[in-house]
Amino acid sequence: MTDVFEVDRYDAAGRLGELEVPRAGVTVETPALLPVINPHIQTVSPAQLESEFGAEALITNSYVLYGSDELREPALEQGIHDLLDFSGAIVTDSGSFQLAEYGDIDVTTEEILEFQREIGSDLGTPVDIPTPPDIERERAADELATTEERLEIAREVDTGEMLVNAPVQGSTYADLREAAGERAGESGLDVFPVGAVVPLMNEYRYGDLVEVVAAAKRGLPESAPVHLFGAGHPMMFALAAALGCDLFDSAAYAIYARDDRYMTVRTTEHLADLEYFPCSCPVCASHTPAELRGMDDDDRERALAEHNLHVSFGEIRTIKQAIRRGSLLELVEARARSHPAMLDGYRALLDHAAQLERTDPVSKSTFFHLSTESARRPEVARHHDRLERIATDGDQILLTQGSTEDSFDECWRVEPPFGPFPRELSDGYPLTAETPERLGMQAYEQAAEGVRRLVADSPDVAFTLAHDDWPATALERVPATVDLWNLGE
Repeated sequence: MTDVFEVDRYDAAGRLGELEVPRAGVTVETPALLPVINPHIQTVSPAQLESEFGAEALITNSYVLYGSDELREPALEQGIHDLLDFSGAIVTDSGSFQLAEYGDIDVTTEEILEFQREIGSDLGTPVDIPTPPDIERERAADELATTEERLEIAREVDTGEMLVNAPVQGSTYADLREAAGERAGESGLDVFPVGAVVPLMNEYRYGDLVEVVAAAKRGLPESAPVHLFGAGHPMMFALAAALGCDLFDSAAYAIYARDDRYMTVRTTEHLADLEYFPCSCPVCASHTPAELRGMDDDDRERALAEHNLHVSFGEIRTIKQAIRRGSLLELVEARARSHPAMLDGYRALLDHAAQLERTDPVSKSTFFHLSTESARRPEVARHHDRLERIATDGDQILLTQGSTEDSFDECWRVEPPFGPFPRELSDGYPLTAETPERLGMQAYEQAAEGVRRLVADSPDVAFTLAHDDWPATALERVPATVDLWNLGE
């Protein structure tokens, strides 16, 4: 793997980074959105994407150019930057989408990479096999082997300064995705797209999407820049960013506009159903829904596409600011309430709290406990892991939600969802958490798990837990050797 990506800041596995693109002479700040450009149909021009929306990179299909009688020679003669009138980084796909849709394409990895280099692409792609979800394991393994053979071929092609993608395939088999990530990371290539996940997103299978991406990330080096292929809707950008995805491409802004569909960060609306625009972008601030409905088809499509881009790029900026502030998981939690399937995705994300914790900063802005799921965040898991490294002082220790008692050798605080901690740590992150008065059972259960961990690590100490009317499901997790005082009685 080449040294083209540098991480500036983490939050969970999300990161602010810089992807150096030497052929274009630009550095792309990540997370970054790459609008998809159809060379034949440009609903919004690349020049406008750059000047109005601040796009630093875009993606287009080199196979479409390769097979086009109209565009092939101009692309070779002018170069793709002049052809598209775009000065930022241009990523080109290889025809794998057409392979998935139609079953066959008439180009090899060598031919398409050489064509991508010749037209001036900044980041090219070999012809991988985009294996769909849920197929039989034998086929997934066979197609993954073919993809990896093509990555080996790609290493031998003279691509000059053009970076090369190493797609990570493996269908919905976590072990195949993890192994594919490991081998892609060893390929010497540059950027690592997680491929063939569009069907999962189209079917709102965000929990399964999380499992696929988390597995690929486990295999890849932490320093690897990751592209989530086909992540078109802004409602899931924050979730994917928290997993450690750095690049997103979207054709949805144009496809949805063609069908009179209007994006928000929470959902998609049909223009016919809107009386008011819940947005203050330039399109929505200067038009009513009725006025857009009265436009001719091309003007309406362009206006809706521009709105969809404003929402999408706005969400990327929101994610960047959340990472910088240390509040990405709060943003993911807010977005998870937009749809039941997004909540599945968030809960699946927290199943990998230990994986997220490895890069999550030990100190950041205040921990906001916003829901039952907050009790499963990586900060809670980290606190429990650290209990074994905190020495106890004395033979009898009170863990209390109330005041101290002089009859004990030591008095620790205990607070849901973290559990016990020495009082001198009270002012440190995340123990300064803001929590609601009406906590869910899971917060108490996680606090009880912290008590259990502390007791297990201190077998010679007698513990007393003074709790404020904890539910029975939490108290069942407290070891029987602990004396219980209910402060609520």
